Amino acid sequence: MVIPNHPFETIDWTVLPKEIHNGVTGFAMWQTMQVGNVRVRMVEYSPDYDADHWCSKGHIIFCIEGEMETTLQDGRKYILYKGMTYHVGDGNEAHRTKSEAGCKLFIVD
Repeated sequence: MVIPNHPFETIDWTVLPKEIHNGVTGFAMWQTMQVGNVRVRMVEYSPDYDADHWCSKGHIIFCIEGEMETTLQDGRKYILYKGMTYHVGDGNEAHRTKSEAGCKLFIVD
């Protein structure tokens, strides 16, 4: 990841608009800030969220609250709990997420 030349800036997440992205069940609520080609997001998964797609994009994900399960396309499963991170590069293991009780994430991709 290359963070482009960008002046110092603060983000007040309480005022950024929220976008709803429906899953197979539940929904993801995104707040997004774009800095060049770097996307920074605060994402909340509703209880019973199950993503409707496999993702091959690279991410760095920090779990702020709750927990989520990520399944890799080869069948491996990982649980991300509050205080944990995961990272995966662009084009590496395709992954899909679900959350039974909901969670809040900080994502850079």
